[in-house]
Amino acid sequence: MAGALNGIIVLDLTQVYSGPFCTMLLRDLGAEVIKVERPGAGDLIRNDIPRTEAMEGGAFINLNRGKSSITLNLQTEQGKKILKELAQKADVLVENFSPGTMDKLGLNSEEICKLNPRLIYASLSAYGQTGPMRSYPGFDPVAQAMGGMTSVNGFKDQPTRCGISIADFSSGFFTAMSIVTALYHRLITGEGQTIDISMQDCIWLLTSMENAAFYFLNNQEPPRIGNGHLAMIPCNLYPTKDGHVIISAGVLAQVKRLYTAIGRADLIDTPLGANQSVRYQHREEIDAIISDWTKDKTTDDIMILLKNVDVPCSRLPAFSEVCRDPQLLSRNMIIEVEQEMSGKVKTPGSLFKLSKTPGYIQYPAPILGEHNKHVLSEILGYSEEQMIRFSNEGVI
Repeated sequence: MAGALNGIIVLDLTQVYSGPFCTMLLRDLGAEVIKVERPGAGDLIRNDIPRTEAMEGGAFINLNRGKSSITLNLQTEQGKKILKELAQKADVLVENFSPGTMDKLGLNSEEICKLNPRLIYASLSAYGQTGPMRSYPGFDPVAQAMGGMTSVNGFKDQPTRCGISIADFSSGFFTAMSIVTALYHRLITGEGQTIDISMQDCIWLLTSMENAAFYFLNNQEPPRIGNGHLAMIPCNLYPTKDGHVIISAGVLAQVKRLYTAIGRADLIDTPLGANQSVRYQHREEIDAIISDWTKDKTTDDIMILLKNVDVPCSRLPAFSEVCRDPQLLSRNMIIEVEQEMSGKVKTPGSLFKLSKTPGYIQYPAPILGEHNKHVLSEILGYSEEQMIRFSNEGVI
């Protein structure tokens, strides 16, 4: 099946995580993504650990599957000329350089969109293209802190960053969503437009949904509650005889069934069995009661009992166990791609389960500059002699 974005050409001037995740999603949906990399070096994570035996970075493979790779030295006039020619044929340009970099290169949105008014020019950066922090350097951990997430994540006496690069990946997702929205707008009006996504903005949005009301309504700092949940009580990671179990009773009917199952039906008509706003005041007491019940039982026994009474729960699997999860495998969320250098490599599958235009990603990540000839010759019409000259001059 053709992807929903089949025929859309994306010029990808991104590296590391945030931008490549954005363009990976667009590729999953069928767009042709031309990744522009530095000659001789390429994306900063091409060789990051962990690596295959052929020294290809695992994260690079995951984030760049199915893309075409060309090399262009944008410090050269010829390199800039080639990029401008590609921009005139593209539908989307995505860049995640520090703000001001594209200005210095003469490749900013104002210059490029003059050449192609239908172009969607997306910029993704730590703090956005405007504001007092515009030029300040930033990476995911800093954006998590600056967006408020680190302050609410972790335990009472120990804030922590999120264990995944959520500022990178959420900003990549929101950029992709913005691009698809801009493509729809262009379909109606014929107009291109610019997009400005900030990692800090994205983290603030995610963090504020649950936490902002504590400050705006009650003038208090949001609490850090470890593995608990602000709105679900009881909900926590509880110790068992042989590990841990997550129990999450999100509605009052589940709370009542849980108390009955653990032999504490007497709690139902107390504040510990009241509505959420009352239970919230007894969080620690409720957690202690459930922990006392779980600690002397095996995880499997607890799961069997609670699933029989329809209370959401799960054992805490190791990452290696998640990779063998039959539910994920049944939905093709782990697949194999054939890398030219590394052979078969397992990667995450596509989450886009659309009935007519599903995501398809069973493609390898490219070798650096693998598609120079295809792009320069077949798309832009350069001759073999010109490409040899470009190579000799350090343009590609």
